[in-house]
Amino acid sequence: MTYAFMIEPQDFIALDNEDELIEKCQEWGLLSGKATKLKTFYYKGNGLNMPCTIIGYVDHMAAVIQLDNGQKHCIHPSYLKEMQASSYNARSISTAGSDQSTESTTSDTVAPVAADVTPTPGALVNPDEIPADQDDSYDTDTDEFSSGLKGDPDGLVEEYVGPQTGAASEAKPKAKTASKAKTVKIDLPEGKVKMSAVVKEFTTVPNHFSDNDDEVIIYEAVTITEPDVIDVGEAWSSHSATVKKQELEVGDVITFEAKIIKKKLTRNPVPYKINNPSKIQKEG
Repeated sequence: MTYAFMIEPQDFIALDNEDELIEKCQEWGLLSGKATKLKTFYYKGNGLNMPCTIIGYVDHMAAVIQLDNGQKHCIHPSYLKEMQASSYNARSISTAGSDQSTESTTSDTVAPVAADVTPTPGALVNPDEIPADQDDSYDTDTDEFSSGLKGDPDGLVEEYVGPQTGAASEAKPKAKTASKAKTVKIDLPEGKVKMSAVVKEFTTVPNHFSDNDDEVIIYEAVTITEPDVIDVGEAWSSHSATVKKQELEVGDVITFEAKIIKKKLTRNPVPYKINNPSKIQKEG
């Protein structure tokens, strides 16, 4: 049996390694920080209550789960976390649609969106339901969903937000610089590649779904060394538990293996993200 409400991901980052999957579930709050094993998760939306498997993610706003029938579905991690509570009541779409007098139910699928309405955090929007001239939440260069929200917790904003001060004369040159940078496009390889980079800065970005900000690292002189040499420039990554074990400092030169994708950092004009770096080594 197939389910019509499922939002199939067009592309997503697979979590094949159990350690990486546990780390991602801890980041989403689905597992405790001391967890060493995965547990069974349940999907309770749209009148269902069945086991599901987390197989990857599109971005910080969309985990990818797979049901027993093999269908893949995008869901906000915070909503999936709510479903794990024993007190969670799953209501079907038909029930939610017929009851207009009561409070609307939470759903990980999307109701029809008006052209002048901005999606709220946690709502996954089907790009087919949005007029082409209104849809800025889909990146045609990477075939990946982004949240379309300024201040997005994982650097998904496709527009650089400059300093919100009265210095308009300073803001305009920065906007021009950003637009010029967009003209230089790099054909990023698929899958993991060997890279080198220099640690430039440790910083944080706001996470509206957590009490704590997300820790990130900004790198400079980022270069893909294999299979082909490509100068990337600046990139960023999450300051995950795996990276923290390296005890990196500003100025450290490192080599590693990772997948690199086009995804801007929140409130920073850093255009590329490094996903799940492994085999990290400090030079010198």
